[in-house]
Amino acid sequence: MHRRHLVALATVSAALGATALTTPALAQSNEIRIAHIYSKTGPLEAYGKQTQTGLMMGLDYATGGTMAVNGKKIVVIEKDDQGKPDLGKSLLAAAYADDKAALAVGPTSSGVALAMLPVAEEYKKILLVEPAVADSITGDKWNKYIFRTGRNSSQDAISNAVALDKPGVSIATLAQDYAFGRDGVKAFKEAIKKAKIVHEEYLPQNTTDFTAGAQRLIDKLKDQPGRKVIWIVWAGAGNPFKIADLDLKRYGIEIATGGNILPAMASYKQFPGMEGATYYYFGIPKNPVNEALVAAHYKEFKTPPDFFTAGGFSAAMAVVTALKKTGGDTGTNKLISTMEGMTFDTPKGPMTFRKEDHQALQSMYHFKIKADPAFAWGVPELVHEIKASEMDIPIKNKR
Repeated sequence: MHRRHLVALATVSAALGATALTTPALAQSNEIRIAHIYSKTGPLEAYGKQTQTGLMMGLDYATGGTMAVNGKKIVVIEKDDQGKPDLGKSLLAAAYADDKAALAVGPTSSGVALAMLPVAEEYKKILLVEPAVADSITGDKWNKYIFRTGRNSSQDAISNAVALDKPGVSIATLAQDYAFGRDGVKAFKEAIKKAKIVHEEYLPQNTTDFTAGAQRLIDKLKDQPGRKVIWIVWAGAGNPFKIADLDLKRYGIEIATGGNILPAMASYKQFPGMEGATYYYFGIPKNPVNEALVAAHYKEFKTPPDFFTAGGFSAAMAVVTALKKTGGDTGTNKLISTMEGMTFDTPKGPMTFRKEDHQALQSMYHFKIKADPAFAWGVPELVHEIKASEMDIPIKNKR
C-alpha cells in the first residue's frame, strides 16, 4: 500500500513536472519576444529613455492598441547596457539564448552596437539598430542579421553638407573621440566637395572644458579667407557650444551643427540663423503617423516627442510591418527576406531598408534656427526636406 502510494505520488509529480515544462513553451509559442537593449543609465541615458518611449508608443500604434500580431502577444524585454560595450554584448547573448527573444532592438551607443554585431551573427537572429549612428555598423562591421532604422553618419554628413558645402567656406570639425564622432567626421569630409576642411579636433566623450580644443580650432580658422565655420558633432553630456563664449565673432567664425534633443537645442537659441540638417523635429514632418506620435506624447507627457522618440517609434513600425507580412512568423530567414527592400511608414514618412546593407533610406531636414520666445530651445525651421532620392548614401559593406 505504502509503495503504491509512493508510485502514485511519483506519477502525479511527473505529470505536474511535464505541465510545468510545457506551459512556458506553450506561452512562448504564442508570444513574440523582443529584447530592447539600450542606455537606461549611463552617458546617453536621455537618448535611451526617449527611444524606449517611442518604441512602446510605436508598438501600440502599429498594432492598433492590441500589442499583438496575428494573435501573438508582443512581449518587450528591457535590458540596460549602461553604455558599456562588453555589457551590451553579454546582454544580447542572454536575450537570444535565455529569454528566447526572436529579435532585438538597440542599442543607444555606436560603441556598444559594434560590440553587439557579432552576437547577432553567432545566434543568427536580427538586431534592429536604433539609434546608434556610426557608418561602420552598416559598413565594414555589418552582417546580414543587422538592420537599421536610425540614420547613419553618411546621412547626417551628406544632409549637413547641403547646408555648408559652398565655395570659399573653410570648416574645422569638433567631435568626440569614439566611433560616433570619428565616423561622423569621416563621412562629412567625404560629403564636402566645394568647401575646405582645415582641421579636425577630437576630444574625450566626457569633456566639460572645451577651452584648449576651441583655441586650436580658432588658430586654424582665424586667418582663413571667406566664411569660417566650426562644425560640431557631439552626443550626450558636455556642452561644446560653450566655445561661443570665446568671442568667435571677433574672428568671423560661425558655429554649425546637426539636430539634437530639445534640451541640447536650448544652446541653439543663441545662434539665430544657424543652418544645419536634422534627423527629426516634431514640427517638421506632415503625415498621419507623426500626428499620432505628437498627439500621444502630448497626452501622456504634456511635451512634444523628441529626436530619439521618433526613432523608437520608427523601429516599432518596422518590426510590426515585417511581422504582419510574415503572419507573425519570427523565423530569421523569413524576416530577413521580408525586410530586405521593405518600405514602412514612420513619423518621418516612408523609410525603405536598402537590400544591400539594410540601412533605412529616409528624408533629412535642412533647417535654419529661429529664436522664438515661446520655446525654450532654438526652433529649427524647415528650409528644405532632403529626400532619400536626393542623397547618394554610399554602400560601405563588403556584401
